[in-house]
Formats: sequence, structure tokens, C-alpha cells
Amino acid sequence: MRLRIIIAAQFLGIACAWAQQPVRGGALRLAIQAEPRNLDPAQASDEPSELVRYLTGGVLIRMNRLTQRLEPALAEQWSYDTARRTLTLRLRAGVRFSDGTPFNAADVCHTFSHLLDPAVDAPSAEPFRSVKGGTRCEVRDARTVALRFGEPIAAVERLLDDVAIQSSRSKDQSRPTLGPFFISDRQPGASLVLRRNPNYWRRSPSGTQLPYLDSIRLDIQRNRDSELVRFRAGELHLINNLDSQLYERLKSQLPGSVRDLGVSNDTEQLWFNQIAAAPLPAHKKVWFRSTEFRKAVSEAINRNDIARVVFKGHATAAVGPVSSANHAWLNAAIETPRLNLKSALNRLSGSGFRLRDGILYDRAGNPVEFSLITNAGNRSREQMAALIQADLKRIGIRVTIAPLDFPALIGRITRTFDYDACLLGLVMTDLDPIAQTNVWLSSGPQHQWNPSQSSPETPWEAEIDRMMHTVATEANAAARKRAFDRVQQIIAENVPFIYLINRHALVAVAPDVRNAQPAVLRPQTLWNIDQLWLASPAQVPKR
Repeated sequence: MRLRIIIAAQFLGIACAWAQQPVRGGALRLAIQAEPRNLDPAQASDEPSELVRYLTGGVLIRMNRLTQRLEPALAEQWSYDTARRTLTLRLRAGVRFSDGTPFNAADVCHTFSHLLDPAVDAPSAEPFRSVKGGTRCEVRDARTVALRFGEPIAAVERLLDDVAIQSSRSKDQSRPTLGPFFISDRQPGASLVLRRNPNYWRRSPSGTQLPYLDSIRLDIQRNRDSELVRFRAGELHLINNLDSQLYERLKSQLPGSVRDLGVSNDTEQLWFNQIAAAPLPAHKKVWFRSTEFRKAVSEAINRNDIARVVFKGHATAAVGPVSSANHAWLNAAIETPRLNLKSALNRLSGSGFRLRDGILYDRAGNPVEFSLITNAGNRSREQMAALIQADLKRIGIRVTIAPLDFPALIGRITRTFDYDACLLGLVMTDLDPIAQTNVWLSSGPQHQWNPSQSSPETPWEAEIDRMMHTVATEANAAARKRAFDRVQQIIAENVPFIYLINRHALVAVAPDVRNAQPAVLRPQTLWNIDQLWLASPAQVPKR
């Protein structure tokens, strides 16, 4: 009897081990909240477009989102010259695009030519363009490419994680890819289907070609409640950036499916339009360009209420552009902004504003009121806007909330500049501030309060430019840290962004998704997409 039990147990162990072996095939389903604005990976600036780039684009060097270490990808080796002005990369042999054409060094240089074209206005190009003397790409041989910089670029390897290599041969809009998937079908406003790249270069430790999944379906689902219903019904497998209220609801219903990964590096912030040519009344431009006005607004906002009421405790009051979770780069000397109505009113009074009968007026007698745009359907931002509206009413400022669909909002803040203030967030894909160059340089397209300046319009923006130049080019780690500490101090002193909170990274993973290892950094549940697989129905308990 004992022998039979041992044999049975051993057999069961073998069966369980076999059951946990990765299974090829299946379609992963998830929702995105907006249409990708641009499927050219060089022009990806919104979250849906960046997600598609991540899932389809092959990069030279990839940052592991879990360990936050760099790993070889299309480049199997790389090295600098002694002056750190040339980065030489040795490419993998035998790699092919999804359409079967071979990958070589010419594709890398083609990609950089496209990326650095001013007409493309690529957000990820800013660190490469901003160095004195620019960036050049040279083909050494079919498998060797050199990136030459007019001056050193610090942490350039990390920047390559955002540069998806494109084919130099294809002009097809389908864009052959080197990543694990390619776009096979697009229904505008409804969905995108990504198919498995049959030529993907990566293999599992056992030698199996990755990815395991056959396809990914991205449904455009603006309503987060509907997304939750579909997840519970088994129609969706993953949810990134889960709303805190929906997180609590799902936690009570399917406790094993949700995970709070802790404070994220993403920021939620408010900013005022400071563009001189914006179609705004002159008196509003005076308010918005006033540092004391911006500081007063910041002091009137109760960040702890936002974290408690809107995010149910799954958020932390923001210090500035660096999350408190980023210990390596946080300037610990900067204090978290605090609610202080008395100080806010004193600042406004000192700048010529007067509070009469509960209404704030400027020195010319104009009542202080502005509209606040944010993306419609994003419940947490709409709730944040309502709390900000109530907070600012206490110092006599009237705020009109104007939710816009996401494409319209992006059009306002990037093209027409027809808005007063905006409430939005920034996604941080890396801990190193080199990734934020396009935000902090005055010439950057995502320098959102006053983008793409031909030269810095304020002394403090000019100083940020100088400090970011050090961050971008200095090899000495301590010097880089001092420079970015100063950037954070300048931001705290001038509040171009009014930082509100850092969300916690909240995700949901269905029980049939295997090898999920969610990370705080985007794209949280999908960073190891080529290693995810779906268990068979017999292996999965019902939801």
C-alpha cells in the first residue's frame, strides 16, 4: 500500500509539473481606454500608442521592468570608446522582421534618421537631438552599428529601450516589426489585433520560440466599469492601471486577482497654459505666468483628501517630478507641498488680488476663474477635478470643469493651445531622469506648460536646460544627481506643474494567465509579454 501511495504521489507530481509547462497558442484580451494616436513608433506619445510600440517594437537594449536592469535584445553586445562619444553595438545574427526580410545595421541607421527628422517630432528623440553636435548613426558592417554623439550622453543605453527599430526596406503602413507581435487588424474606435511574429528572435530557456501567445486583442473600452464587468466574466485577461474604486470592488469579489504593487513613478498634475501665443485673454496670461499665483493654487489643494477620497488610500501625496519610491533620484530636501489656505491668500494679496464676498479679483477687477480640462471618462481625474474645484472656491477662485475626449484634449494641449489649465498625468517608464529630457528642456515637445520654445523664455527654464544638459552628458553619477536635485528644486520654486499625487500601481490578473510578474514600471502586467501563456480551461478555477 505504501509503495502504491508513493508511486501515485510521484505520478501526480509529474502530472502537475506537466500541467504547468507553457502552452502555445491562445488569444490574450485586454482593454485600452483610447485609440492609439499614432502607430509610427517614433511618434508614440500617448499611453495606448506607447503600449502598441512596446508589444510590437524590437529594441536594441531592453530594460527589465522587474529587476530594472538592462538586458541584450537586438544588440547582443555594446561598448563605448574611451571618450564615451561613440557607442558600438553588435547585432544578433539571423534576425528577421515579421515579413521575413532580414534585419541588419542599415535598419538601425534608417530608424535613427527617421527618429531625428525634425518633421517627425519624435518625443524620444529629444535626448539625442539636444547634445551639442547631435547624433549620427554609422554602419560598420551588416551586424555592427556605431552611434556617434557630439558629446557624451549619459545612460544612453536606457534611452534605446524607447527606440523601436523599423525596416529600411518597407514603406508599408503595416510596418514589419522585430518585436513579439505585429499589427494584423485595426478597427478604428473598436479594436486592434496583434498577431504572433513568426520570426521573433527570442527563445525560452528550453529552446522554444517565443512568444507563446498566438495573438493579443486590444479592445478600445473607455468605460472602466464595463472593463471590470468583462474581466469578471472572463472576457478580459489583464487590467493595467486599475481604478482604485474598481480595485476595491474587485478585491471583494475576486480577491486573488488584484495586486497593489505600491507607489508608482507615474505622476498626476495640474498645469496652467503659459504659451504667449495661446488664444487666451491677456489678464489670464498674467495670472498663469505668475509664480505666486501658481504657488497659491498649489497651497489651496488638499492632496491628502485626493489620496483618501479619490484613490481610497491607494495613492501618496506627490513631492514633485520624482516619486518617493525612486530613492536613487529623489531630492530628499524638498518637502511635500501642504495645504495652507492662509499662506495662499497672503500670496495672492501680495500679488494684487483681492477677495470680496467670497470672489477673488485681480488688480484690474477681473474675477479669477478658469476652465480645467481633463480626459472624459477617467473617473479618478474627474473626481480630482471636482475636489480641486471645491478647494479653490475656498480662496475665491471659480473653476469650470471641462472633460474632453482624449483625442480632443491632446489636440488642445499640443496643437491649438486653446485651454486655461489641464489635469493629466505623466507616465514614467524609467527611473533615470534622462527619460524625462523631452519634458524638462524648454525646446521639448512635452514641456507642457510652454512647449517647443525656440529659446528659454524664463531664467529658471534656462537653468533647467543647463542642468538637464549635465544630466544628459555627465559620466559622473554624483554630478548627475546634483544636477537633477537642482532641477527638482527649481521646479519646487516655480511650480510649472502642480504635482498632486503618485498613484499606486494597481493591476488585475486573471487566473488563466501564467507567468505574470507585474512590475511598478509600465507596462506593468505586459512587460514580459513574450513569456505569458494561457492555461487550458481544465486547469483554471471558474471566476
